[in-house]
Amino acid sequence: MPFVFFGLTGGIACGKSTVAARFREQGVQVIDADQVARQAVAPGTSGLTEIVKLFGEAVLRPDGTLDRAKLGAIVFGDEDKRRALNRILLPRIATRTMVLAQELAQRGEPLACYEAALLVENGMQDAFRPLVVVSAPEELQMKRTMERDGIDEKAALARIHAQMPVAEKVKVADHVIDTSGTMEETIQRADEVLAAIRAKAAEG
Repeated sequence: MPFVFFGLTGGIACGKSTVAARFREQGVQVIDADQVARQAVAPGTSGLTEIVKLFGEAVLRPDGTLDRAKLGAIVFGDEDKRRALNRILLPRIATRTMVLAQELAQRGEPLACYEAALLVENGMQDAFRPLVVVSAPEELQMKRTMERDGIDEKAALARIHAQMPVAEKVKVADHVIDTSGTMEETIQRADEVLAAIRAKAAEG
C-alpha cells in the first residue's frame, strides 16, 4: 500500500488544532509545520543565523532563542519583509518535513498528516492530497480569536483578514470539516473524513 501524506489546513481559530488532536487520537502521525518551523530556527541553526542577519539581534530573546512574537510584529503587514522571511523558512521547513515523512514511510506507517496554516497560501495544496480544510464562519472565527488571544474585535478582524479567506481554501479542498456546530459534531466529522482517507488509501 502506498504511503499517503495528506494535508490539514484552515483559517485562524477555525479548529485545525482540535482536528489534528483527534487524528492523533485515532493513531495518525501528525507533522506540525509550526513545530518544524521552530526546529528550523533553533539556536545554532543556519535558519536563525539568516534571520538575525536580516532582521537584527533585536529579534532574539536574552537566552538566544528567536522571539517569534517580535518577529511576527515586524513582518505583519509588511509584504516584503514577510516574503524575505519565507525565503529563509520555507525551504528549510520543506526539507525537514520530507525527511520526517520519509522516516514515517520507512517505519511502515500507512499515512501521515501535514498540519500547516499557510499550506494553500504557499501554493502547496497539490503536494498534500487529499487536502482537509477546517472551516468556520467569520463571526465565529472572530469570537474565538478574541477569547483565545484576549484582543478586541478590530485586532481579531485584522488577524483574520491578514490570511486568505477560508472560503478560498474550501474551494481547493478534498474534504471540509465545518466546526460551527458542537464539539461532538466536529469530532464525528473528523472521524468520517479520516475513515474516507483511510478507505481511499487502502484502495491504493
